[in-house]
Amino acid sequence: MLRSATSLLSADVIVVGGGHAGCEAAAASARMGANTILVTHKKNTIGVMSCNPSIGGIGKGILVREIDAMGGVMGKAADLGGIQFRILNASRGAAVHGPRGQMDRELYQKAVMDIMESTPNLTIVEGSVEDLLLQDVTKEKRGDSIANQAVRGVVMENGDKISSSKVILTTGTFLRGLIYVGNKTFSAGRRGDSAATELSKKLYEMNLPMGRLKTGTPPRLKASSIDYSGLEPQYSDKEPLPFSFLHDKVALPPEKHVVCHMTHTNIKTHEIIMNNLHLTPYFESGGGKGLGPRYCPSIETKIQRFKDRNQHQIWLEPEGLNSDLVYPNGISTGLPEEIQLEFIHTMKGLEKAELVHPAYAVEYDYVSPTSLLPSLELKPIKGLFLAGQINGTTGYEEAACQGIIAGINAACSVQEKDPFYVSRTEGYVGVLIDDLIRYGVTEPYRMFTSRAEYRISMRSDNADLRLTAKAYEVGAVGLDRYEKMMERKNGLEEGKKILESILFTPSEWRNMGIVVNLDGSRRSLAQILTHPKVSLTEILEKIPGIKEKISPKIISLLQTECAYTEFLKKQEREMELIKQEELLELPLNMNYMDLPTLSNEEKEKLTKYRPGTLGAASRIEGVTPAAIIYLLRHVQRKDYRQYIKE
Repeated sequence: MLRSATSLLSADVIVVGGGHAGCEAAAASARMGANTILVTHKKNTIGVMSCNPSIGGIGKGILVREIDAMGGVMGKAADLGGIQFRILNASRGAAVHGPRGQMDRELYQKAVMDIMESTPNLTIVEGSVEDLLLQDVTKEKRGDSIANQAVRGVVMENGDKISSSKVILTTGTFLRGLIYVGNKTFSAGRRGDSAATELSKKLYEMNLPMGRLKTGTPPRLKASSIDYSGLEPQYSDKEPLPFSFLHDKVALPPEKHVVCHMTHTNIKTHEIIMNNLHLTPYFESGGGKGLGPRYCPSIETKIQRFKDRNQHQIWLEPEGLNSDLVYPNGISTGLPEEIQLEFIHTMKGLEKAELVHPAYAVEYDYVSPTSLLPSLELKPIKGLFLAGQINGTTGYEEAACQGIIAGINAACSVQEKDPFYVSRTEGYVGVLIDDLIRYGVTEPYRMFTSRAEYRISMRSDNADLRLTAKAYEVGAVGLDRYEKMMERKNGLEEGKKILESILFTPSEWRNMGIVVNLDGSRRSLAQILTHPKVSLTEILEKIPGIKEKISPKIISLLQTECAYTEFLKKQEREMELIKQEELLELPLNMNYMDLPTLSNEEKEKLTKYRPGTLGAASRIEGVTPAAIIYLLRHVQRKDYRQYIKE
């Protein structure tokens, strides 16, 4: 429903912003029965994909499935708007599988809009929020802060007021957004949309800890001007896996899925970029260089950071089934338009490419997430929640997962329920929020599987088993989704019992082609699945009467659960070891730059901060649990006692 602000007096929850975080927040709040208003500049930009036309990826795909498990919008919309689906890291273990879908921008946005418009208790208001209504309240200690104010609503650009005791800000890159193309600068949140300047001023007046971050988007190319003949194609999976647990298949038949192509930068490309670095923008943050995403850098940053590389992969991604636009993934830049076209023409297949929209960088305000409670409510302002890029993250999926948590918690607060939390042991959503509120950010935060201690048990295939019941308890998901999850859960438990009951001697297993030690010990089928390259589907064909007892829908999940049995035990041992060895001293003169297992980010930050103990190292932003285990073993393996004493 679309209404004007003048016809509205109040709401239980107000969500400001119609991007990925805002849609999830508004839909979640409304699903739980809270009277919810979503305020957005333009209704026709709700759910728009401001940058890349894709959903998911490594780490990110698990977030999408967790959002879906809690009743979210993104997974369902992606299944309806997807035009190519792949599982990244498919050749590796299930714990690092990354579901990813190439989207048709128009189909995805329509799917989001259809979901939002059909959600009961949700009203959409077009307009701009310029101010917040605050009221002084009795002081209350919240974490390390004192709350002495509460939100009471919002003020629109025309002066209209909408009252509410719960407001969620999901402003994306709009807070005092500045777009840069070379030395040209103009105020905007994204191309074609105004920045939220007055609201940013209000947040500064509230003395919140704030800063500036930047991101960027590549140019858009005309598909018909590209020569694909010599480029490497990338096809969709033959059996596309839906993002949503409610769907058995994606909307578009596989034979109609699009093909992406790969090209590369080269020495000539790099020369042009390096020769024009003086034309890159001077940003307000990062000493003029801007504080951009480390793991999605501009092409000029990439070339400077990896000087030994003569080429970088560039993926050419169609923006839709009926679109003549291509998204060249990998060449985000802030260089002037004429330089963009010059270096684009050096790449294979792009020699005659036409530039439809130039790339640009955008710099925007954010609020330090250390000022948030785990519910994503601000510590000093009761009832005011923040979600998405305003908290220092980058990416659709990272924004959306914060949105659903903020929306659920705003509704819980209205209904006087306990806050809704996802812990680090339960989901990547919990890892992301805990990282943000515990460490803050020094650059835009992006999700990776390596950030999670319990990634073996937090996979894309079991997100519903981990989170749906939890969301159902607070009313964030309906009975149909809960019952579907319980059907899978019961099928999995029954399947495990069947596999554990099937016992054969080593000789009998060998007769089925499974090599085991001839030690006389009978082994169950569940135990056999812990062996590498053993297929449950193939074994079931060799054992009469068993295949019919196990649902085909849980075969893959059942195999993974059995295969990871020993790894899960190892994971628990490692986490317990980290707790026990938190006070283990690290030599202050350790050369982290020479440790090959550490990422460049980890090497840089450990060298900068020189933590004295293993526990101190674990509390440095960007240092992953895997790195902590590596440091622990490295120190125990070497005799560093003489260095520590010195």
